[in-house]
Amino acid sequence: MSVLVTGGCGFIGSHTVVELLEEGQDVVIVDNLCNSKIEVLGKIEEITKRKPKFYQVDLCQKEELNQIFQKEKIDSVIHFAGLKAVGESVREPLRYYQNNLISTLNLLEVMEKHDCFQLVFSSSATVYGDVKKLPIKEDTPFSTTNPYGTTKRMIEEILTDVAYANPEKWRICILRYFNPIGAHSSGLIGEDPHGIPNNLMPYIVKVSQKELDHLTIYGNDYNTEDGTGVRDYIHVVDLAQGHLKALEKIRKSNGIFIYNLGTGKGHSVLEIVQAFERVNQVKIPYVIGARRPGDIASCYADVTKAQEELGFVASKTLDDMVRDSYHYVQKNKTH
Repeated sequence: MSVLVTGGCGFIGSHTVVELLEEGQDVVIVDNLCNSKIEVLGKIEEITKRKPKFYQVDLCQKEELNQIFQKEKIDSVIHFAGLKAVGESVREPLRYYQNNLISTLNLLEVMEKHDCFQLVFSSSATVYGDVKKLPIKEDTPFSTTNPYGTTKRMIEEILTDVAYANPEKWRICILRYFNPIGAHSSGLIGEDPHGIPNNLMPYIVKVSQKELDHLTIYGNDYNTEDGTGVRDYIHVVDLAQGHLKALEKIRKSNGIFIYNLGTGKGHSVLEIVQAFERVNQVKIPYVIGARRPGDIASCYADVTKAQEELGFVASKTLDDMVRDSYHYVQKNKTH
């Protein structure tokens, strides 16, 4: 039997596929390549010496997805596929609701049709919105501040309803992760978004390569130690290993489970920039801009539940994160 990984050529998806293959599991990837690259498949094979099956399919095309389930023996799904940029979602809300909700509804219907009831869902700390109390626990009320976060919240509610409607069959794990950065230590896979990056680390990396001339830090007047936004950054390899722990959990237990995946510690944007400069011996010019719509001051996880119930502990440091991010781009220079 195989694990279907939607969005498996993307940043977090590809690292999770590597961990699955190295653990000896069979993997089928479905990805429409709208924010990923086909070359990642070769890199995955180079790292693991194993080749996952791949289908270039958009989950919004339900019949094509159904055909994959007819061809392959799939017993569980890790669902990463979805549009994911906060700022873009504020500008294009209809596109985000259409894509993220329809694709997930199609996936659930096709899974049910083929008696596949084990699902790990890639949610996000954005479901919590602008919280009043830190660190953030799993029972913190939802308060999303942008359409991207709201699509994740809506999908979580759909999954909860599905699990309650058929509790003897469905086994669902929702992972709310914080801010993944870093890259595989081989330097073969990492974060490589199309166009101008929306997230901090790939932007810093492009500045380090002089592909962009400076970083804009959006707001230095937040109520934080240095005025810049604070986030819980987690190494993508740690995060990928968390998905294997989640899969292990639902293979043993019916029901729906929700966990934060982070380090439990916040770092400001300026701290990230300074760590990148120190570890990699490279200068990152930056300017201060206005706050972005939908952004919040601070966000970091209470990771107690994941530690106690999944045995998950993030082991990599901020230095590891910035070193591996830079190593990836140095190894993959195109000029």
